[in-house]
Amino acid sequence: MNQRTLAFILIVPFTALSVYAVMQVGYWGIIDYELRSPAGWQVLADLVVACVLLISFMLIDAKRTGRNPWPFVAITLVLGSFGPLLYLLTAKKDS
Repeated sequence: MNQRTLAFILIVPFTALSVYAVMQVGYWGIIDYELRSPAGWQVLADLVVACVLLISFMLIDAKRTGRNPWPFVAITLVLGSFGPLLYLLTAKKDS
């Protein structure tokens, strides 16, 4: 299975879950929930670390492939995993 196929398989249910969560508690409600306890802090910190690593990957890969990574970095900073997933979905087939 290639990266594009995997990204597509992941983004469809992840989008549905994200829309449902935002409809239930709002964008800030998702973050507020994570700030309520040390367990939530750990999960939020883990997500930040993962997104920083993914941004690093996108910057390196974009330089190698001649792509503009900045729209995807911005999406990652605002919407988390959507940035890297969209980056993989929009990659050239030979990349």
